[in-house]
Amino acid sequence: MSLFRAPLVALLIASGPLVPAVGVAADPPDIPLTIENNRFQPDEIKVKAGEGFVLVITNKDKKAEEFESRDLRIEKVIPAGKTVRLKMPALKAGTYSFVGEYNEKTAKGKIVAE
Repeated sequence: MSLFRAPLVALLIASGPLVPAVGVAADPPDIPLTIENNRFQPDEIKVKAGEGFVLVITNKDKKAEEFESRDLRIEKVIPAGKTVRLKMPALKAGTYSFVGEYNEKTAKGKIVAE
C-alpha cells in the first residue's frame, strides 16, 4: 500500500459506515381478545392511533363466532376452540365497534384508538 493510501484507508475505517443506519420497524403489538360464553373479553380495547396492531382472537366457546366490524369492514369466522390473528391497519383516532354476528345481543365490543 502506498504512503498516500494508508492514511486514507485508516480515516475511512475510523469514520465508521458510510451508509446511514436504517431503523428497523418493530413488530406490531399483539392485542388479545377472547370469546367466551358468547361475549368478548375485554369488551373495550385501547390502541394507539396511527399504529397497526394484531388482534389475537381466541374462541373458547363450543361454537364458531364471527368477528364483524362494519366500521372496519372486517368479517372473520373464528372456529370453536381456535385462535385467529388479524393484522389490523393503523387507525385514525376514534371508536370502532365490533360484534359477534352469531350472538349480536351479547357479543359486543369496541376498539378505541387514541
